[in-house]
Amino acid sequence: MTTPHPPAGAPQNNPAPGGDAGTPTTEAGSGRSGYLYRKVALHLADHPDTILKVGEITRAIGAPSSGAVFEALKKMAAAGHATHHRDPHHRFQVTPAGINAAGTLPPAAPRTRSGGSAGGRQSRPAPVPRPNGTLYHPRRLGKGWDVEELRRLRTQQVPVLLYGPPGTGKTAMVEAAFPDLLTVAGTGDTVVDDFLGSYNPIPGGGYEFIHGPLVTAMRDGRVLLVDDATLIPPRVLAVLYPAMDGRGVITVPANGNEIVEAVDGFYIVAGHNPGVHGAVLTEALASRFTVHLHVTTDWDLARHLGVPKQVVAAAIDLNADLTAGKTMWAPQLRELLGFVTVRDHLGMTAALANLAGIAPEDARDDVTAALSRHTGTPITVLALGKR
Repeated sequence: MTTPHPPAGAPQNNPAPGGDAGTPTTEAGSGRSGYLYRKVALHLADHPDTILKVGEITRAIGAPSSGAVFEALKKMAAAGHATHHRDPHHRFQVTPAGINAAGTLPPAAPRTRSGGSAGGRQSRPAPVPRPNGTLYHPRRLGKGWDVEELRRLRTQQVPVLLYGPPGTGKTAMVEAAFPDLLTVAGTGDTVVDDFLGSYNPIPGGGYEFIHGPLVTAMRDGRVLLVDDATLIPPRVLAVLYPAMDGRGVITVPANGNEIVEAVDGFYIVAGHNPGVHGAVLTEALASRFTVHLHVTTDWDLARHLGVPKQVVAAAIDLNADLTAGKTMWAPQLRELLGFVTVRDHLGMTAALANLAGIAPEDARDDVTAALSRHTGTPITVLALGKR
């Protein structure tokens, strides 16, 4: 996703298509307006849950003129990066598009309570585009960031098994890390042909063997994601093991026992949802993956992407209850980002009602109670015709 075009008349170093949005050329002279836009955009992105007055923003960033800040805010609103509230004061709140655009800006150095630099602390890297055009926001992993670390593990040929609840961003992370990705979506009906290939009819009669994603990944040195791997019957998954055991060679019986050898770059990642009915992690599968990475919802990221802190707090409580066996379901990052989308289109009340409504029936009362407790809002499931 690219940053939206700036409105007509915006300073030259304000957000521009195809470049670093709002990168300042200087702090004085002709570049001053672009520098101010950058500071305003980053301040709003750092406070996604708050609707801020112009004066509050001016004081917070140390700008000399509230008028100049107001002009920058109006440009953000025109670009779809902020919402402009008049009640009767002029107040602004960052939108998800504004958060995404701010992610392309070099952030200000983190500061300690004494006002100094936080020294050595890495800022969150820019969002990474996925094949469907959406942006993935990297998350902390060890001393680095997940996308970078996955790429490093590929270089070192260290296979990774990602596990955790559905909706925590496992697939999104892999798609962002590897643009050359091929995917097999596992189910109980997945068969060997889904990996190796099969004969397909061709125009004019006859059949042609079309190689499957495992063969293609091995020959082209690409990454293969086996999503929901533990739903696939173990006898089918066994087709992967010769490719992962250091041999790097498989046989395709259906195509005359064709021999396929892996070239450099070939890599396998798998995803596993432990709580899904029918998911079985066998010892044979688990032992093929050196790294088992538990992927959970990043609450700081959820807040950074505009999820209100009260809703995040309710989700944290529900996830704790889920772990303790006190409820059957809890919202993850996918549902929380969906909440932001519904809120931006239908408002907060409808978004809360929808979040309660998407919960499974046996957990709906728990979700409704948690959301009501943290937001102070009576909640009923989203429906037409009710008053």
